[in-house]
Amino acid sequence: MSAKSRERGGVIAFAPGSIGNMGPGLDVLGCAITGAGDEVHAWWSDDGGVTVVDAGHPELPTDAARNACAIAAHAVMQRAPHLTRGVMLSVRKGLPLSAGQGGSGASAVAAAVAVNQLIVNAGGDALDTSGLLAASLIAETHVAGRHLDNLAASLMGGVICIRGIDPPDVANVPVNTPLWFALAHPDIRVRTADARAALPMMVSRDILIAQMASVASLVTGLVLGDLALVGRAMVDHVAEAARASLIPGFMAAKRAALEAGALGASLSGSGPTTFGVCATEAKAIAVAEAMRWAYAAAGHACSARVATLDFQGARWRMAKGAHE
Repeated sequence: MSAKSRERGGVIAFAPGSIGNMGPGLDVLGCAITGAGDEVHAWWSDDGGVTVVDAGHPELPTDAARNACAIAAHAVMQRAPHLTRGVMLSVRKGLPLSAGQGGSGASAVAAAVAVNQLIVNAGGDALDTSGLLAASLIAETHVAGRHLDNLAASLMGGVICIRGIDPPDVANVPVNTPLWFALAHPDIRVRTADARAALPMMVSRDILIAQMASVASLVTGLVLGDLALVGRAMVDHVAEAARASLIPGFMAAKRAALEAGALGASLSGSGPTTFGVCATEAKAIAVAEAMRWAYAAAGHACSARVATLDFQGARWRMAKGAHE
C-alpha cells in the first residue's frame, strides 16, 4: 500500500437504521428511524479497486468480494468508467448484526453515498436516487436477499413504498402524524436467509385480500394522520406467523406491547427486533420497557430504545483533512 493510500480525508456517510416490512408490508413498506445507524468513511487510494481497512465488526469480512460496503462501493465505481484510482473504506457499525434493523442495508447505502460523493468531488457525475439504490441492491442481494425496503428507507428517509425493483421504483409516503416506535432487541440472531426461507410459497385468496387491506389501510392512515387506523392496520397475515417460531418470546413481547398501550406491534424486518407503534414518546418508553421485560421472562437478555421517523435519510460530510 502506497503512502498516499494511507492518507485519510475523503468523505464520511451515515445511513440510519430502518424497519423493514413495517408490519404487513412485506418487501413493500419500510421506514427509517432515528438513533443508531452505520457510518462509512471512504477515501482515495493509489491502489486499484476497493480495500476494506476496517469492516466495523469482527464477524464481518474484509474481503471486498464478500463485504456489503465494498460490493456497493464497487458498483458505484463501475458507473464511473474513467476512474483510475481505488477506494479505501472504514466502517463504523452502529447497528447490530442479524437484528432486523436494516444493518446490511445501511452499510451498503452509506458506502454507496460516500463513494458517489468522492467521485462528484473529483469532477465526476453523480448517481441519482435510482442509481444509488441499484448499486446498494447489488450488495444487499449478496448478503441478505433481493429487497429494497430497508435500502430505500435508509437512503431516502421517512416511510417508503416499493413498487418495483428492476429498475428501482420507490416513493415516499406522506406522513401526517407524529409516530413513535418502541424497539426491543433480544439476544437472538435471525439470519435473513432463514427468515425468508420460513415464508410460505403460496397463500390463500382470503389471506391475500386481508394482507392487501392491511397495507392499504396503513398507508391511508399515515397519509390521513389517523393513528387509530395505523394501529388497526398493523396486522401481518403472512410473515409474522411464519417467523414467530424463530424468535422465542416474540408473541409474549407483542402482547406486552399492546397491553402497555402500543397501537400495533410486529417484527422489524426478519426480526428478532420487535417494534411497537405509539402515539407519544412517553407511551413508547413504557412499551419498550414492557417488551424488554417480556423477553427477559422468556430467558433472553434484551435491549430496548425508542425512536421516531428519520426523514433525512443518508447524509454525508467531508472528513477532517479532506482534500482532492
